[in-house]
Amino acid sequence: MKSAVETLNPTRVRLTVEVPFEELKASLDAAYKKINSQVSVPGFRKGKIPARVIDQRFGRGAVLEEAVNDALPKFYTEAVNEGELNPLGQPEVDITELKDGELLTFTAEVDIRPALEIPDYSGIEVTVDAVEVSDEDVEKSVEQLRERFATTSPVERAAAEGDIVTVDLEAKVDGEVLEDGVAQGVDYTIGSGQLLDGIDEAVTGLEAGGTATFTSELKGGSAEGKEAEVKVDVTAVKSRELPALDDEFAQLASEFDTLEELRADSRERLARMKKFDQATQAQEKVLDELLKLVEVPMPEKLLEDEVNTRKHNLEHHQLGQMGLTLEKYLEIQGKSAEEFDAELKEQAEKGIRTQFVLDEIVNKEKLSVGQDELTEHLMRRAQSSGMSPDQFAQAVVEQGQVPMLVGEVARGKALATVVEAATVKDSNGEVVDLEDEEDAAEAAAETAEVTEAAEAAEAKNEG
Repeated sequence: MKSAVETLNPTRVRLTVEVPFEELKASLDAAYKKINSQVSVPGFRKGKIPARVIDQRFGRGAVLEEAVNDALPKFYTEAVNEGELNPLGQPEVDITELKDGELLTFTAEVDIRPALEIPDYSGIEVTVDAVEVSDEDVEKSVEQLRERFATTSPVERAAAEGDIVTVDLEAKVDGEVLEDGVAQGVDYTIGSGQLLDGIDEAVTGLEAGGTATFTSELKGGSAEGKEAEVKVDVTAVKSRELPALDDEFAQLASEFDTLEELRADSRERLARMKKFDQATQAQEKVLDELLKLVEVPMPEKLLEDEVNTRKHNLEHHQLGQMGLTLEKYLEIQGKSAEEFDAELKEQAEKGIRTQFVLDEIVNKEKLSVGQDELTEHLMRRAQSSGMSPDQFAQAVVEQGQVPMLVGEVARGKALATVVEAATVKDSNGEVVDLEDEEDAAEAAAETAEVTEAAEAAEAKNEG
């Protein structure tokens, strides 16, 4: 077999492959055997039909077609290996010549990973938010905890902001009660804004047994977007009482004995959260600066597949679970279809460029992934997916996604390597040391965006 590679552009090549006919012998034998098992010829036992009879009855062309289809993947893979190529996705194959007994020639056009030059990235400098926890932040955190321990009690007075009212609702459009416009025994906190526009004004000032009507645009259901006349009956009014901020509350809500200990713990916890946010911000900013340094030719077919994949996942999975159509989602976002498509393309392109650049750094820095690192990453992914680690691991193995997870970890390590070499300062001008932060490593793994289409394309090719 002989092969030649023609570069069509930085991300696409055409292979020309010549195969001497004798190298098709194994595939020809397999073709006759397959046809033998599928057809019957009077006078011959099934599976024992001579090749010449098959040629006469069904045509030599049918046999050649079967043999060539069987042989092409093998010869294509050999040509790819010989040319030291990194294909993305499936090739477009064209048989240019097939001379029975002499020669098979075919071409294969395929997208390839572009060759990248990774420059010195040690000069990257970024600025991130300083880790500062104010007294106001601490009090807000304690107040949120206090809200969780609030108690309610019925009151015999008019409802006011902050009270919880139990209401029955009935919505009419054009004078007709909607089938899905009736609800009973709904608890609502006045001022929360979590129900219908106009309900706060309607129920404020009403006692249990009071009734009011108001007009509101419906946010969902069969008459979504229409103006409805809503009748609300208040059946109960309850006041919310917050526990006193004292040592007794600290003992009730935490493992601490005093309120000051609780506040100190809240401050430490908020600082850890802000440190993680700072690490994530550093990863994202360093990645953006890294991508500015590297020119990445874009495989158009891969980009098209990635855009389609992202759009399909959004439309049929994420939005579908929320009961939204793409059109409704764009309306809520205030975006046109053209703006949405442009943003999606930009995000997909950044994802592909990120993967190519970080994979190149993995190779350049000779980074490897240990079993412990892979297990830790798998545990994190399982937690975010809502599956148990065992269930997630089984699904990963069954779907052949282990190489994908290894790639995610490796790219996270590549980005962490770049961040370590970069200079990261906070908004106060202080140098931020992320080297020993576990949070920074986690942030890198999350920031190193994985491009599903590229992974799938390579997996397909390897398969």
